[in-house]
Amino acid sequence: MADSRLSLALDMGVVALPDVGRIAVFEPTPDHDLSVLPKDRVLVIQGFKPFHDHFAQQGYDCAVAPRGDFVAAVLFMPRARPLARLHLVQALGLTQGGVVIVDGQKTDGIDSMLKDCRKRAQTSAPLSKAHGKIFTVTGDASAFADWRGAATSADGYQTAPGVFSADGVDRGSAVLAQALPENLKGRVADFGAGWGYLSAQILDRAAITELHLVEADHSALECARQNVQDPRAQFHWADVTRWTPPAKLDVIISNPPFHTGRAADPALGQAFLRAAAKALAPAGQFWVVANRHLPYERLLAELFRNVSQADGGPGFKVLHATSPIASSRTGR
Repeated sequence: MADSRLSLALDMGVVALPDVGRIAVFEPTPDHDLSVLPKDRVLVIQGFKPFHDHFAQQGYDCAVAPRGDFVAAVLFMPRARPLARLHLVQALGLTQGGVVIVDGQKTDGIDSMLKDCRKRAQTSAPLSKAHGKIFTVTGDASAFADWRGAATSADGYQTAPGVFSADGVDRGSAVLAQALPENLKGRVADFGAGWGYLSAQILDRAAITELHLVEADHSALECARQNVQDPRAQFHWADVTRWTPPAKLDVIISNPPFHTGRAADPALGQAFLRAAAKALAPAGQFWVVANRHLPYERLLAELFRNVSQADGGPGFKVLHATSPIASSRTGR
């Protein structure tokens, strides 16, 4: 586990932290135990809302982007290589020669990160444990200047390192956009809006009075603000499964996530289905795209009075559900 690597590395003196000064901690997840670090000196940098809230509830100072000066930094490797590189450059710049600790799993690219860092800066001998490594990097951020990354885009839309489908429109979203009818109207939400592709596609419908983009990835949502510049759009940095709309919605569209790390986790998408049923008006409708193997139909049948399937093309299915049962019972 990543937390045992960090605590063991500190205990063995493989890595060391100054006795005073602030410590930036990039991309920790609930699987990381930060108790080995002095909480009053730590700034957690995490833009994924559920993880951000997890550490805030534990009493950590949290932010979505680094701010201030630091004597040291800890980078827990994210899966996205461009984001990991960007954070390393940020960490080196913030610490100005201070120690930067890099910790990660082999499956997240820690070996290639170590190899690349050795070519550009001073690195410690790594500690290997639990299918991962931890090591330190000391040097000037200028040696990694090309890792900052230029602005990324996908088919003319602004994206950012590490966001879902940063290099092109996701095929599932494109399939759903094609399937959506022209008569969508009223209060609409895009659950898991990402950088705004689906929302941008439907705003040519004049009968839509408001559109709520709900997204847990802060960086993706900031891109959506640039990609969807319509006065009807409202942006919510939130966990879809915990978000409550200001009023019951007429339509929800969604291309929900279905992975936890590298493993498929249908429960994630199923949580989006339950959230949609709660947020819709009695006559509301839900449009969702999914990989064909995902088991959504049975749950939708429990949550909605009517469920049908539209043509999703190879590999995908588009499901249309109307009249949520819970809303019909309560009259809300």
